[in-house]
Amino acid sequence: MQANQQTIKNIYTFTGKGLHTGSYVTMRLVPAPENHGIKFRRTDIEGQPTIEASADNVKFTDRGTVLEASGAKISTVEHVMSALYALGADNVLIEIDGEEVPILDGSTAPFAEPVASDGLVEQSAAKRVFVVKEKIHYKDEITGSEITIFPDDTFSADVMIDFNSKVLGTQFARFTKDTDYTKEIAPCRTFVFMHDLEMLFKNNLIKGGDIDNAIVIAEKSLTKEEIANLSKIFDSEQIKSVERGYVNIDEPRFSNECARHKLADLLGDLALSGVKIVGKVSAVKPGHKINTKIAAMIKSAEKENSKLPDIPRYNPDDVPVIDIAGIKNLLPHRPPFLMVDRIIELGHDRVVGIKAIGINEGFFIGHFPDEPVMPGVLIIEAMAQVGGILVLSDLDEPEKYSTYFAKIDNAKFKRKVVPGDVLTIVLTLTAPLRRSIVAMRGEVYVGNALACEADMVAQVIKNKE
Repeated sequence: MQANQQTIKNIYTFTGKGLHTGSYVTMRLVPAPENHGIKFRRTDIEGQPTIEASADNVKFTDRGTVLEASGAKISTVEHVMSALYALGADNVLIEIDGEEVPILDGSTAPFAEPVASDGLVEQSAAKRVFVVKEKIHYKDEITGSEITIFPDDTFSADVMIDFNSKVLGTQFARFTKDTDYTKEIAPCRTFVFMHDLEMLFKNNLIKGGDIDNAIVIAEKSLTKEEIANLSKIFDSEQIKSVERGYVNIDEPRFSNECARHKLADLLGDLALSGVKIVGKVSAVKPGHKINTKIAAMIKSAEKENSKLPDIPRYNPDDVPVIDIAGIKNLLPHRPPFLMVDRIIELGHDRVVGIKAIGINEGFFIGHFPDEPVMPGVLIIEAMAQVGGILVLSDLDEPEKYSTYFAKIDNAKFKRKVVPGDVLTIVLTLTAPLRRSIVAMRGEVYVGNALACEADMVAQVIKNKE
C-alpha cells in the first residue's frame, strides 16, 4: 500500500540557546506543501536564504551536523530532524533567527512531543521511499565506526556504542515500527565525558552547555580543580563530587540512555537522505560523520534506482507464491519444455516468474556446443508460459482452459542468456480479458539487465472434454 507524504498540523515555536554558540534563537516549525521537503530558513539574514535538509549540504560533522547552502549555515540540526523523521513528517519549513538549533533540554523530546500529540496531516503526493535491495556498507577505518544497511520488509535501526568506559560499558538500542519514539527514544539526552569538556571549552564550543541539557560522565573521581572548572563552564555551583559516574544527574532515564540518544542522532542524520528507508540499519559506534556519509550513499543510491525499471528481486529463501507443483496444475507443459520454475508475485494485472538456466538444458546441446546460448524463441516461450499463469489464475476452474498466443509484436533481444543466468520474467496486462482475448507486456531480466521484451496477445480457449 502506497504511503503518502505528511506535514505537521500546527505551527510550533521554540526559544532557547544553541549548545555550541550559546546564542539565543527563536525557531518555528511551519507546515509546508507536498514535495517541499524539510528546509531551514534563516530569517535573520537579508533575503532569508533557505537551506535544504540534505546530505548534499553537510558542511561539518564535529560534535553536531552542520548544513550550509545559499551562503548561510545552520548547525546542530540532528535533534529536530530526528523528531520529524521518526514521526513521519516529510514537509516542514523551519524558520530560525540564528545559526544553531536550540539545544533545549538536550533531548529530542521538546520537538517530538507537541508534534506527536497533535498528529500529522496526510497529503496527496506519495512518499519518497528507498527500498534497500542490496547491502549498503561503510566503515571508518580510523575510528572503527561502521554502518551496514540490509534489505528488509520494514525500517529498523540497531545501535551499539562502546567508548571504552567503565561507567557506560557497551550499550545497545533499537528502533522498530513498534517503538514509541516519543516515550522510548526522544527523552534521552546528549552526553559528554569529563575528559572532553575542557577541550571543547578551549575550542570555543559548548557555550550553551549547562547542567540541565547534557549528561556529564566522569571516569574517575573529580579533583577540586576539576569541579571548579566544571562549575565555571556550566556557570553553576551544583556540580557534585563523584568517585566515578554521572556528575550532574542521579540516575539515567534508561539504563542505556546514551545508546538511545545516539540512536536519535542516527535517525536525525539519516533524515538527510530525503527518503523513507525500507531496510535494517545496523550501526556500530555511530557518529555524525559516518551517519551523514551513509545518508549521502542512500541519497545517491535512490537517485540511481529512480533511473532503473521496477525490477522484482528474487530471494531463493522466500516461499514462492506458486511452486513447481502448482505450476504443473495450471499449465499443460512438462519438462523439458516447462520454462518456469516458480512464481514469486501474482496480482490481477502482473505476474513475476523465475527460470534458472542450467548447463544441462537440452537446447544447449546444439545451440551452440562451443558457446551455449538460450534461443530467443525459448525466452519468448518462457514469457508466454508465465503470461498464461497470469490469465489462467484469474479464472474459475483454470484447469479447464489453455492460453494460445495469437500475436507477438515489438520483440527485442538485449543480451545473451547463458548457463548460470536466472531469468526474472515479468508480464503485465495492457488490456483486460475481453471475449477471450488478452494483451500483455513481457519483460525478461537477468539481474538489472533487460534481456528481452515483447508485446503479446493471447486467446483463452476452453479445453476439449
